[in-house]
Amino acid sequence: MARATFYLLSDDGVPSDQQMIELTCRFASDFCQQGQKVYIAAADKCQAEQIDEALWQREPDNFVPHNLVGEGPRAGALVEIGWPDVRHSGHRSVLINLAHDAATFAPSFAQVVDFVPCEESRKQQARERYKIYRMAGRQMQTLAVNESPNSN
Repeated sequence: MARATFYLLSDDGVPSDQQMIELTCRFASDFCQQGQKVYIAAADKCQAEQIDEALWQREPDNFVPHNLVGEGPRAGALVEIGWPDVRHSGHRSVLINLAHDAATFAPSFAQVVDFVPCEESRKQQARERYKIYRMAGRQMQTLAVNESPNSN
């Protein structure tokens, strides 16, 4: 069954955008180690470039093969990073969504990872995405950022 996991960001003074980028890099690495292809849907091109740079800053032992949409191999690397109005290069099993809206193309992914920021307006946007994924029949799960899903 298709799943969607929402992670509740902590209110520890670290900005939500920074937490999302750090977690996205960690999750992308974890999924890559499992051999899964990942698409990261950034909120905009600037955020996509920040994620790209953060992935390049990882230690060599933790390198994550990745590219921005339109760069790299024709079928994309294991991790592809895009933003609204660009299309990912092909079939991927995991969507990590950092966009403010639910991805209209989410049904093509077996698993969606999303985030719930602490700021009230952004929390409301996350609630709307949650409703959309639930109405689409996904198995829903909500976790604190330090929790691991039951099964990846």
